[in-house]
Amino acid sequence: MPALSDLQRSLRDALVHGGTQGLESLLVGGCDPNKRLAIHQRHYRVSLIRTLLERFPATVWLVGSPFVTDAAHEFVRARPPSRPCIGEYGERFPEFLATRPGAEEISYLRQFAELEWHLSRLALAVDAPCLTIGDLSTSDAAALGNATVTLQPGVLYLHADWAIDELISLYLSDDSRDHFTLQSGDVWLELRGVRGELTMKRLRHAEFLFRAALAAGESVSDAALSALEIETAFEPGLALLELVRDRLVVGISGK
Repeated sequence: MPALSDLQRSLRDALVHGGTQGLESLLVGGCDPNKRLAIHQRHYRVSLIRTLLERFPATVWLVGSPFVTDAAHEFVRARPPSRPCIGEYGERFPEFLATRPGAEEISYLRQFAELEWHLSRLALAVDAPCLTIGDLSTSDAAALGNATVTLQPGVLYLHADWAIDELISLYLSDDSRDHFTLQSGDVWLELRGVRGELTMKRLRHAEFLFRAALAAGESVSDAALSALEIETAFEPGLALLELVRDRLVVGISGK
């Protein structure tokens, strides 16, 4: 009798890659136990492919169901789930999708699919209690530079070199126009989701760097330096105040 770990590995390989190697002695009973295993193999593949298609409906809208479905078939085989939660499956699908034959004709495909992935994830976020202007006024200004800021869990900063926010807005608004010209050029996006609602906001480059640095855990002074390298007139104090006014700050530590 094989060890449990070997049996689990053989079963996993049979589901992911097909075949019955390592399971032959256990496939007994009934007229054809291999057919019963084949049902589970098909269910595994179909379930994951359906998950990807349902997770990337805007990408399907953009490039067509056959293209995304073919890529999903290959992705399921090459990149099986590594986490127990099926809702987390597909994070690397945009990167994989961009390597498929024909994807080179759509240079913004990966960025668009990544934007969709983030929006679908952020839509599940729930706001935490936020700080107010009054809370900020009690902070020691001299020590604030070394402080770190905790932002709402449903906020994310994303840089793209195409106006993909405008493109995905067409999908989200069910715009049926016959023609749309996608503009190239840097866009600095703040994405926010809370209780199923999504917002996308364009930021100035310096403002983006400041907020993204804070979100990454950098101190206020280090985040300010990143912004000042881009915009010498940037005012960190006002930028922090604006973050609080936007109800994005949930904590300040080390102040």
